[in-house]
Amino acid sequence: MSELKQAAAPEQALVVGRITSVYGVKGWVKLYSHTDPMQGIFDYKHWWLKTPSGWKTVELSQGRLQGRGLVASVKGYNDRDQVKDICGMDIYIDAAELPELEEGDYYWSQLEGLRVITKEGILLGKVSQLMETGANDVLVVRACEGSFDREERLIPYAPGTYVLNIDLEQQEMVVDWDPEF
Repeated sequence: MSELKQAAAPEQALVVGRITSVYGVKGWVKLYSHTDPMQGIFDYKHWWLKTPSGWKTVELSQGRLQGRGLVASVKGYNDRDQVKDICGMDIYIDAAELPELEEGDYYWSQLEGLRVITKEGILLGKVSQLMETGANDVLVVRACEGSFDREERLIPYAPGTYVLNIDLEQQEMVVDWDPEF
């Protein structure tokens, strides 16, 4: 891991992708990106990697679309044996680097972990993740201590229809949803 630089953890660590495998013989890697569009991962030149010995940083040298996926070159890595050390690692950025959104828009990472409460005040659980479907995104709401009886619910993320209010400060989301459903 010669090119990994010891670093303090990012203030607000946010996973934006993963280094999946080596690509070619010159030290390039294949990436999986959580950004939308997927090439958005290349907007962040400094990546944090969480290694067994602590946080390390690497610097993106080049990145491009390759077929239906992404490939990248990391500064200081020039052959496939070197990059094997970082394959399988998640790529983190500091969430403070994310662009500001317009009022009423949210990053998925901001919604994950919010308590979900019906407009009648019944706690349904917490947002564990969001899923992309063809029509609209879907909230996966998992039961938590004190929540209504169901293990998991799928609620369409439809602001104004099912999602009535999001309060990041209070860490809660109010929904128009039948607890029995």
